Amino acid sequence: MSGDTTMFHGLSGKTRSDGPASAEIERRGGAGVRETKDTAMLFPEDAVRFWGEQAEALVSWSEGWSSVLSGEKEMSSVRWFDGAKLNVAYNCIDRHLARGRKNKAALIWQGDCNDDVRVFTYQMLHMEVSRFANVLKKYGVKKGDRVVIYLPMIPELPIAMLACARIGATHSVVFAGFSAVSLRQRIEDCGARLVITADHVVRGGKVLPLKTHIDQALSTLSQVLNCIVVKRGDGDVSMQEGRDLWYHREINCIDILPECEPEEMAADDPLFILYTSGSTGKPKGVVHCCGGYLVYTLYSCQYVFALHEDDTYWCTADIGWITGHTCTVYGPLGLGATTLMFEGIPSYPGPDRFWQIVEKYGVSIFYTAPTVIRALMRYGNEPAEIHDLSSLRILGSVGAPLNTDAWKWYNTVIGQELLPIMDTWWQTETGGIMISSLPELGGGQGCAGGKPLPGVDAVILDENGQEASVGVTGSLVIRHPWPGMLTGLFGDGREYLVNYYQKFPGMFFTGDSGCRNANGCLAITGRLDDVITISGHRIGTAEVESALVSHTSVAEAAVVAMPHPVKGQAIYAYVSVKDDVGQDDQLIEELKSHVRKQIGAIATPDVIQVAGGLPKTRSGKIMRRVLRKIAAKEYNDFGDTSALADPSIISDLIACRKNEA
Repeated sequence: MSGDTTMFHGLSGKTRSDGPASAEIERRGGAGVRETKDTAMLFPEDAVRFWGEQAEALVSWSEGWSSVLSGEKEMSSVRWFDGAKLNVAYNCIDRHLARGRKNKAALIWQGDCNDDVRVFTYQMLHMEVSRFANVLKKYGVKKGDRVVIYLPMIPELPIAMLACARIGATHSVVFAGFSAVSLRQRIEDCGARLVITADHVVRGGKVLPLKTHIDQALSTLSQVLNCIVVKRGDGDVSMQEGRDLWYHREINCIDILPECEPEEMAADDPLFILYTSGSTGKPKGVVHCCGGYLVYTLYSCQYVFALHEDDTYWCTADIGWITGHTCTVYGPLGLGATTLMFEGIPSYPGPDRFWQIVEKYGVSIFYTAPTVIRALMRYGNEPAEIHDLSSLRILGSVGAPLNTDAWKWYNTVIGQELLPIMDTWWQTETGGIMISSLPELGGGQGCAGGKPLPGVDAVILDENGQEASVGVTGSLVIRHPWPGMLTGLFGDGREYLVNYYQKFPGMFFTGDSGCRNANGCLAITGRLDDVITISGHRIGTAEVESALVSHTSVAEAAVVAMPHPVKGQAIYAYVSVKDDVGQDDQLIEELKSHVRKQIGAIATPDVIQVAGGLPKTRSGKIMRRVLRKIAAKEYNDFGDTSALADPSIISDLIACRKNEA
């Protein structure tokens, strides 16, 4: 048996006695990291030992493991830290109290209004999480139950997540920008019996309704017994008697105690389900488990960002996405750092808002998306130059490829050509950062790409499963298991195998494309499946197509990505309408509104082109590469189109596209 055998209240054994400030771990990620450029390519037997060392150094376990890795002959069914026990909320809160951090700021929340600020020390967070965990237990939530959290960026969101983790319930956070239809799909799929939401969303100076989406979603769902509502706005909302409960009343009830014993969880017990868009119309419920996810989250956050005791860490991602889960909640708190979360948007009340917050709180690590960088570039340098950004020591980028112009602006204007930029690649399924432009890994700067973190075996393969030559675009795959890997898709084992392990047997297929340069750096070039990345958020084309064809006027729809100067990619939809339907601007706006209601504002097509027909092969398959090129205004070299049933459709689509422009 191995592992840190610290009991929940003993705090003895092989634990990190001083968190992110411990000497070797603070350097770049914990015991076992070899300071050479070759650490990413570990042999399998070295990797098992390596991950065991990380697990001992970074996580407090109540019971050790019998084996670090089991079932490795089939990558799709491996188990990490078999036999081990832990509690994730304990690791994120309790263990820091006895290490001199009870009065340290754990969570700083900046509201949409500059004066709206809340700060939780680790002691305060412990009490709030414990009390809300007891509220959940009061209403029958127990270990193994699923809880859906549909909240904006307010402190109650991470509190609810940690409360679920504390009692062993599996949380599923749904991005508050999703519609009632999308929310209902996720609640129904995971079988949640309790939902947590807010009455309103405050964003960009606007107060928008949120509870109404829950009411619509639950109108035909009898499985949900209770809905706990956080009061964020001032307006009245409908509260259904017997089902709906006010958060502030429940958590302050006299019978709710400020102590809640953390539930002991097996390493392979689920921690959360997070739905992500796929190439089918139905979102995939990615499952991450307690042990492996926490080990990899703490490892990747520590290794990439080298957290110090006095760091204030700000990841700007919404917690409704994996980046927010890992880099706002579980990573920083698990490492005993101070994490900052922001309710608003980068451009309100002015384009200097992000830099005003950096100055106000002395942010030292800033992690954002290329979309945000490109949007702020448009305002010029002055919004950043009027603020003191000297507290910054590390910049990061995530969510999409960081193009050269954005990197240069980020480097010169924000970093003053003094700070390292950690360009990173990862996804919902990986749990944490997999590839980064860390200088000590030999990663390139200036958009040259990055290298896999130690213990990660990521390569580019051609269609024959061989490593692609330098400069040749191929499929990004992971050849060996890593602790943060998803453990399945909720309720769908077959799709899990098909999606990730069928194309390259024995290896994890990421669905992304990339190429390798002469220095061995990997540059990610985009998606290989039908998924569009908009401002770092993945939207499945099939999901948007399903929404469009559900409209009574639409006979057929095809959705592709088109380049966008700020968002990276945007949605371009081609629709064929029924014979009796008029084709005018009113129809286009109606269809956009329909998609917003079905999925959410983020999935609204930027362009909808009404087409007389779609380019189909004789077998009826839509030739999407033609549609992608037309959407991108690339009207030459469509490749071999001899398989098209009616090649003249291309000319019609081009003419219509030119009129759209």
